[in-house]
Amino acid sequence: MNHLLFGIYPYVAITVMILGSIIRYDRDPFTWKSKSSQLLRRRQFVIGSVLFHVGILVILFGHLIGLLTPIIIFDTVGISHGAKQVMAVTVGGIAGVMALVGGVLLLHRRLTDPRIRAHSTFADTGILALLLAQLVLGLMTIFVSLGHLDGHEMVKLMTWAQSIAYLRAGAADHLAEVGILFKLHIVLGLTIFLLFPFTRLVHMISAPVRYLWRPGYQIVRSRRRDAAAKPSRPATPAE
Repeated sequence: MNHLLFGIYPYVAITVMILGSIIRYDRDPFTWKSKSSQLLRRRQFVIGSVLFHVGILVILFGHLIGLLTPIIIFDTVGISHGAKQVMAVTVGGIAGVMALVGGVLLLHRRLTDPRIRAHSTFADTGILALLLAQLVLGLMTIFVSLGHLDGHEMVKLMTWAQSIAYLRAGAADHLAEVGILFKLHIVLGLTIFLLFPFTRLVHMISAPVRYLWRPGYQIVRSRRRDAAAKPSRPATPAE
């Protein structure tokens, strides 16, 4: 089971995320959007969205840099494993609380406002709930990390992540003795990757680059006016 979850499942989840996103963008480009409900309840949305997105972005880039940077680089610049773990706990804890508070506000408005609830799909609510569960698990791992700040367990997580990224054999072996909270956190994170192309999360990898050269104006025509201006077809002799 350890090999299945941490040696095979990561590649399944990442493959589905990449190929699924490409297929969705190619087949259903008009569904590739955040489906914002800001117009329905603005104030709570703005507060919750800012807290949630800032916190999530800090956590995301923190995980990418912290897990995928070769350990030898930290050793070369003089950052000890313990110092790195303290920094990860501090920054990750602050960002995690921000994201959790913002996510709770967003989920609350989505569940309690009838208009927003009618505008939401099961996938919209479900993926937000999964993200909140992932944030809770991540914050819970902080208390485990505070019990051993030598960075030993953190090195295991880094070695596992880099083994997966660089296609090294035996990646799952590095997590065999890791705490259960870390394992649950990883499995749920991989599941979010798996569900990524089927939810609104796809807007995370889109940048509005085309707006840089799009004309500053848009022509909007009324269908009714266009129909009235369209010349009528002359009647044929048979008619």
